[in-house]
Amino acid sequence: MAGVHDVERAENAMTTVPDMVIRGGTVVDGSGGEPFVADVAIAGGRIVEVGKIAARGAEEIDARGLLVTPGFVDIHTHYDAQVTWGSSLASSSWHGVTTALIGNCGVGFAPCLPERRDMLIKLMEGVEDLPEVVLTEGIPWNWQTFPEFLDALDARRYDMDVATQVPHAAVRVHVMGQRGADREPATESERLEMGRIAAEGIRAGALGFSTSRTIAHKTRAGEHTPTLGAAENELLAIASALRGVGAGWMQVISDYDDPETEFAMLRRIAAASGRPMTTQLLQRAHRPGLWRQMLDMIEVANREGDRILGQVMGRPIGLMLGFELSQNPFFARPSYRTVADLPFAERLAILRQPDFRARLLAERTADPTMARRLNNWESLFALGDPPDYEPPPEASVAAIAARRGLTPDEVAYDLMMERDGRGILNHPVINYGGGNLDGVKVMVEHPDTLLGLGDGGAHVGLICDASSTTHLISHWTRDRTRGPRLPLQFAIKRLSRDNALALGLADRGLVAAGHKADINVIDHGRLSVRVPEVRYDLPAGGKRMVQRADGYVATLVSGVVVHREGEPTGALPGRLVRGAQRGAATT
Repeated sequence: MAGVHDVERAENAMTTVPDMVIRGGTVVDGSGGEPFVADVAIAGGRIVEVGKIAARGAEEIDARGLLVTPGFVDIHTHYDAQVTWGSSLASSSWHGVTTALIGNCGVGFAPCLPERRDMLIKLMEGVEDLPEVVLTEGIPWNWQTFPEFLDALDARRYDMDVATQVPHAAVRVHVMGQRGADREPATESERLEMGRIAAEGIRAGALGFSTSRTIAHKTRAGEHTPTLGAAENELLAIASALRGVGAGWMQVISDYDDPETEFAMLRRIAAASGRPMTTQLLQRAHRPGLWRQMLDMIEVANREGDRILGQVMGRPIGLMLGFELSQNPFFARPSYRTVADLPFAERLAILRQPDFRARLLAERTADPTMARRLNNWESLFALGDPPDYEPPPEASVAAIAARRGLTPDEVAYDLMMERDGRGILNHPVINYGGGNLDGVKVMVEHPDTLLGLGDGGAHVGLICDASSTTHLISHWTRDRTRGPRLPLQFAIKRLSRDNALALGLADRGLVAAGHKADINVIDHGRLSVRVPEVRYDLPAGGKRMVQRADGYVATLVSGVVVHREGEPTGALPGRLVRGAQRGAATT
């Protein structure tokens, strides 16, 4: 565990040649203070000096005209499977993230007995849109208990640091078996055992415990997550166990159908745990006032001594629709079902046939729910290149069709056929209730919120939000035209120091002497997200949507460059983070 001795070693290292000096960059240090020009010296994986540095480094980066920021801390990812077979946590590692938290939404793969692996695979397949064959082929299952899972990760190396949470669904199935999956009430002994396992996981190094209470989380067969509707006494038993440990946070996803009743219960659980709690805060189109009501309740809770933080994202959560992706506007129509399972090249050849196009466009989506989701033409937009995540109404498929004298179906079809059938339509389903990001700005700026919800590693054929770190900087501090922008130093602080401290990782998120040398060197003028693309590089040839970025000149983890201009160096200094980490002596 990092501490004062690490700081002393780093400071003593300045008597020798620094491992790295980043020269002349504009330092946006993560504190929220004004940017300043300085050199940054690194030794032993830590920052040893920020200022005018005379010593030459064994390696140097010329950062004149560039930003030097802390690495970003992503508190909401789903790389739970990927970390067991891979070393790169892309797409997040392409977007300045140097620490990623897994185990969110109550789902994960530990603890798990051999005979219950299929239950967790089916749950993750449905909840996080990860194909069953990919999980079955890729996961090594060289663990049963949560501490053994951490040991398995500890033996691996990554292009960023990985932190974990104990997932409620896995714990419930581990303790209760099929009864847990069927959402039956837990007995007193089962509740105590769940608390014991949660506490054991946090003592072993997890940074928290997560659960889900939303009907959206279900298996591919439509079975709800085991934790939906878990009784208050079950959550209180787990909360009491966390109080005994005195570490970690609780992460909760809930529908808030009855917001006041649900939030009051969560406050009781937070109070029983004595630990911070975080829950999602979103602007939903069908409940436009809920986010404001939730934010008011969060304010009151914090004012009265319960540390509860809303987790927000700085752009809409959008469904990506396209002919190569999991869904498109014609996905549920009879003619499309005849070609949906063909390899993309064969499917594309048929899509190019005028007769097939005419037949498909003449059909209608029969299921009303699917029609609202896929054929809401006023809310469908061409994603564009570069992608536009705050499009105006006149950019919708419906508006384009009206201007061109075409039907929306024709416009949608043609837009998706662009780029050799790889054109993407974006349906912003969350955080776009007013057709702009004004509400999002309120949430992002609020002191009782954290930036997260990017879901890196999940929804690989439908959502691609791991790039939201890059977008927060490029859009909100430079490009936004449809409303006020945000100060650069504020955006960097939100992505780095605020998230690090919320997790108890005081050793990172700040460009200052004694802190971990997780650093981004960024060309702010070039910083942008690219159009998502599909790759077939998961186990068993599984496909996933990824999204790269431009403008990251270098990303360092523990003082080692892991990416230069978006390309991996092959270095893998990332490690499992076990428990809270102390920062510099001055922190």
